[in-house]
Amino acid sequence: MTRNATMSPPTEYRARLERWRQSRGQLQQRYRSLGNARLAVAVAGVAIAAASLGGGWISAWWLLSPLIVFVALALAHDRVDRSLKSALRGTAFYERALARCENRWMGLGSPGEAFRDPQHLYAGDLDLFGRGSLFELLSTARTAAGERILAGWLLAPGDLETVQARQAAVAELANQIDLREQIALLGDEVRAAADDHALKRWGELPPVNFFPGARVLALALAATAVAALALFVAGICTLRPFLGVLAAQIAFGFATRTQVLKIAGTVGTPAQELDLLARMLELMEAQRFSSPALAHLCESIQIGGRPASKRIAALRRLVHHLDSARNQFFRAFAAPLLWVSQFAMAIEKWRQRYGPHIGRWMAAVGEFEALCSLASFAYERPVAVFPELLPARPPHFEAAGLAHPLLAPGQAVPNDVALHRQTPLWIVSGSNMSGKSTLLRAVGLNTVLAWAGAPVTASRLRVSPLRIGASMRAVDFRAGPSLALLRGNHPVARHHGSGGLRRAGPVPPR
Repeated sequence: MTRNATMSPPTEYRARLERWRQSRGQLQQRYRSLGNARLAVAVAGVAIAAASLGGGWISAWWLLSPLIVFVALALAHDRVDRSLKSALRGTAFYERALARCENRWMGLGSPGEAFRDPQHLYAGDLDLFGRGSLFELLSTARTAAGERILAGWLLAPGDLETVQARQAAVAELANQIDLREQIALLGDEVRAAADDHALKRWGELPPVNFFPGARVLALALAATAVAALALFVAGICTLRPFLGVLAAQIAFGFATRTQVLKIAGTVGTPAQELDLLARMLELMEAQRFSSPALAHLCESIQIGGRPASKRIAALRRLVHHLDSARNQFFRAFAAPLLWVSQFAMAIEKWRQRYGPHIGRWMAAVGEFEALCSLASFAYERPVAVFPELLPARPPHFEAAGLAHPLLAPGQAVPNDVALHRQTPLWIVSGSNMSGKSTLLRAVGLNTVLAWAGAPVTASRLRVSPLRIGASMRAVDFRAGPSLALLRGNHPVARHHGSGGLRRAGPVPPR
């Protein structure tokens, strides 16, 4: 399903939300019906068991019928359960998206409290993080990497070339609602797979070394055990050769026990988290992007011409085979095959080969999520525009119709602001509650958005690289609210409010 270009964002979201709600209702009804059917079949099975095994009135073979029906219903019930969970996620995704469009978003998203830095020059005063913050409005990321990269873009301006590339990527992603929906449908379990630092550390751990030829010897011992057992069963030889091979395998097991336990004990969580994040990678790999930044991201997750998700799938299979040795019925067969040892060595070979790439995969997923967050903002604010980014010199900020991005578009009062070589300083004064701080935050927040790569809430903005300094909180009431835009240590603009007019001066660098 593609976006209807004639619909406004709220109308589009409402239509999609209604479809998900209808699907959710139908699936809930089907889920209850299947549950009732399973219960009825179970009761019927008990009745048949009583009639056949207890009373002997009918053959016990009749028990197969309710058993087969119950298994079929259980499989169908599981499929409906998965579909219902997707419907609930789709409903939640569009409910929050619609809340952003209708200015009901405060408290519904991630506030980014972990990124608060009381020493930062402007993050606290411009409401970058916390309830009702710019980060909460923007972030749709489902991984810690995505949230951290987005926060980093807001906390520090990018260079001209990088931010222009982000603008092109955000513009390409803006109308791709289906893609953002697919990301949302991956579920909250992807958010649980968020410790990208731990995954990166696991991938870069020092190699677990076995003695030379261990993999070849393990394979040879397993093959010899199978051959010796086959010869014994065929009556060609006694059991002694097989017992001799088992003795050699026990010696091999003692020689490699420490390494095997170390590998088997540490691979479970990383493999599970990589498996979940592979779904994000598969979504990225399935796209064909034209903007250089997005094309580069997709290229960065290719290893030897194969996508990262395929590499992770290979690890998933290895770990599945390793875990199968825990099955009590298979354990007796796994032991003479040196099953655990062989798959532990295969997993370690995978980690040594692909582990160093995990950090790059995670970074690509995080950057993609950050770009999708800005793309959502671009789509939901159709009147917002991408600013014209100017070279570093001379300092320049020139906006028409500049509005506060955290206020509803219909409520924010637009202003024209020009700060450049001809007008290097503005002094804003007025009574309390007259909007001085709102204007200052509009200037500061739109500068942050501009150099993060997002569109800005203005009809036009031309801006050069600037450093921001702000002091607007109640603790500074005696001096009045203040905002500074600087190139180096030289002020472009500074304002003091009700505490009186003061001479502009530089904000010291961090």
